[in-house]
Amino acid sequence: MALTAGVLVPPITGATAASAAPQTVCSSAQKGLAAKLTKDIGAALKGRRTTVAIALSDPSTKTTCTLRADQKYDSASVVKATVLSTLLWDAQKSKRKLTQRETKLATAMITKSDNDATTALWKQLGVTRVKNFLRAAGMTKTVPGSDGYWGLTQITARDQQRLLNLIMTKNSVLTDASRSYVKELMNKVVSSQRWGTPAGAPSGTKIHVKNGWLPRATHGWRVHSIGAFSKDRKDYTITVLSHDNRTMQDGVNAIQAVARAIHKDLRPSTKTARYAPTLTPQETLPHVPR
Repeated sequence: MALTAGVLVPPITGATAASAAPQTVCSSAQKGLAAKLTKDIGAALKGRRTTVAIALSDPSTKTTCTLRADQKYDSASVVKATVLSTLLWDAQKSKRKLTQRETKLATAMITKSDNDATTALWKQLGVTRVKNFLRAAGMTKTVPGSDGYWGLTQITARDQQRLLNLIMTKNSVLTDASRSYVKELMNKVVSSQRWGTPAGAPSGTKIHVKNGWLPRATHGWRVHSIGAFSKDRKDYTITVLSHDNRTMQDGVNAIQAVARAIHKDLRPSTKTARYAPTLTPQETLPHVPR
């Protein structure tokens, strides 16, 4: 099978997976990379019971990977990056800067994952503005949470990658100033919340991350991480969403195993130290009906 046509890996979702479980598909212009990624992602998730969605994009090697890219998950706090992008997009239309209040709320929402700040901005924007941004961003599968429950926004890995692409690449939706602001805040997330997709990133890489988790009666813990990584003028983005985790730590472990495999394969230097995330990951729990 040609590398640029994609490489398939056997089902990797654990003992409860159905025989027709989705398979990871990778493609790359770099010889051997797609096959290595599919093998190593499969090894990272082997035996885990979590249901994982993955999306990866590395423009420098024309590499992509997807698994369950269009399956919907409750967003938890990952949606906060969308809320900030909506706020900036809406301000752009009026050609205005964020107010002091908005800046304070946005900073708390992203760097500390503050729920009250998120609720205040969600109410200010309203679901209609959020939907309008999603339409402009091409995030066609994302559905805002109803009744103020922003943590129950339905997201997909493919749409989260579209958002990360808007943040990292010049485009007509977010201005360069808006993009820089989002990146700045995602780079300043407090250390206790810098887990997930940054795990294993090469030393010297600029990390932009937003995570979230949420337990519910069905599908157990939702644990998610979206990240964008920059070094030597080369960027790549990783989204890993999960549910069916028995514990929060199960989800964190699964995401970080995938992230370490991806970082190692994309940037394989053996002389470079790797980012080690906190051993005591934290995140805030959105208020949702149980």
